[in-house]
Amino acid sequence: MAAHRVSYGSRQTPLWVGLLTLLLLASALAVVHASHACRELHTELQRLEVEQWALQEDYGRLLLEQSTWASHYRVERTATGELDMQAPAPGSVRVVQP
Repeated sequence: MAAHRVSYGSRQTPLWVGLLTLLLLASALAVVHASHACRELHTELQRLEVEQWALQEDYGRLLLEQSTWASHYRVERTATGELDMQAPAPGSVRVVQP
């Protein structure tokens, strides 16, 4: 039994080499594109994290300011000092039942 040998002619060899070269270049370009996109997304993530920290700091300051303005002592002081309000006398308080 004779073994069949596959011979590639001189015309077919450059075709395979050219095809593999094109595939290799396409793969390399895809890697470069993916790496660039990954770096851009990482930069965007870092920018958003910095913005998040700034917003967290602002929110904390606003909560502190809100608690300062809404404290019972400040409300009572403003009511008596600026608005000239007074607590009612105990005899003038009426309880209304539903």
